[in-house]
Amino acid sequence: MAAAIAASDCPDSQVILFERQARVGRKLQVTGNGRCNLTNLHADISRYHGDDAGFAQQALRKMPVEETLAWFRNLGLYTVAENTGRVYPYSDQANSVVDVLRFALERTNIRQKLGFEVVRIKKVDGGFSVESKDEKVFCHKVIVACGGLAGTKAGGTMAGYKLLRSLGHHITKLRPNLVQLKSSWKGCGALKGVRAGCHAAIYHDGILHSESRGELQFTEYGLSGPVIFEICRDVCLGGEWICKLDFLPDMEEDTLFSELVRRKMTHLPVEELLTGILHNRLGRVLTAAAGIHGGGLIADLGEEQLREVCHIAKGLEVSLTETLGMDSAQVTAGGAVTGEFDPETMESRLVPGLYACGEVLDIDGDCGGFNLQWAWSSGSLAGCCAGGKEQ
Repeated sequence: MAAAIAASDCPDSQVILFERQARVGRKLQVTGNGRCNLTNLHADISRYHGDDAGFAQQALRKMPVEETLAWFRNLGLYTVAENTGRVYPYSDQANSVVDVLRFALERTNIRQKLGFEVVRIKKVDGGFSVESKDEKVFCHKVIVACGGLAGTKAGGTMAGYKLLRSLGHHITKLRPNLVQLKSSWKGCGALKGVRAGCHAAIYHDGILHSESRGELQFTEYGLSGPVIFEICRDVCLGGEWICKLDFLPDMEEDTLFSELVRRKMTHLPVEELLTGILHNRLGRVLTAAAGIHGGGLIADLGEEQLREVCHIAKGLEVSLTETLGMDSAQVTAGGAVTGEFDPETMESRLVPGLYACGEVLDIDGDCGGFNLQWAWSSGSLAGCCAGGKEQ
């Protein structure tokens, strides 16, 4: 949509938007749990990944966050930024983002072909033949903006990769990113649905791989939530993986120990040792993980037992086994090799007149609106250049 709108800014351009689904923006509509975290005030090249993440620099420079927000404001969208830098529509509804883009597509020089699944792009004299099973459409230039494989239930597909590969481009290994992690720790199932703020650090073969702080959510199969999405890239690709969780990052272990010692003066059962400090169910599971089971009183616990509870609350180690699949992932890591495209224009170096943008390329961003910023920036750049507008 961004590419089509940008291409149509050149009044001489006649733009066709091919959409395989019955309506545009279906994947966008479910982003951010239906809220659509459309960008982040802190977006810069350090938040992007790929075999050559620097490829994204030009597009992000030509359409940075402030210009993106101005662009959306011009389309009629009001936005609000959180303290984290995440930007949402003021309505808090992803529909608002989809609607302003949909209305922007209602231009005289844009034609939408909905329910048109492109199965082949063929290079022909003077341009390309864009083909479905039933129809062929001639175009002078083509932009592949199919998105990635992630979120298959909402429309994620291999189509973009297959189309680019058929035209001579190479695709790196695809893997899920911004995705939940599976664990063999049985406590995850007992804590299903519990949310907790924490500091999470992932270790690979004993070496720190990534870390962040935020909200964690336990699931029946493992770990989820924003803090996991921020640190899960490339997790479980061989070797041993451990996630270490500190549920009280603002409290020193000695301070927690002193509080637990003070509780020895009560006549409460051991199951209530962490009540008032952590979520009740989480407190009970952590106490049990420290080897303290029901039936006794807090007053009867020894110093060593209290130290172990502190150690667990400040550094629970959860083994990781694998990620969930592409169905559950928000973003695809990997994609079309960026070295085969010009970062100044998004045009293919192999096939003149062919462009690609967004998630179909081997660029993915951190959790927090960075991937949509890449979509707007790269899509607009590809559209401007394909449409003939000077950058």
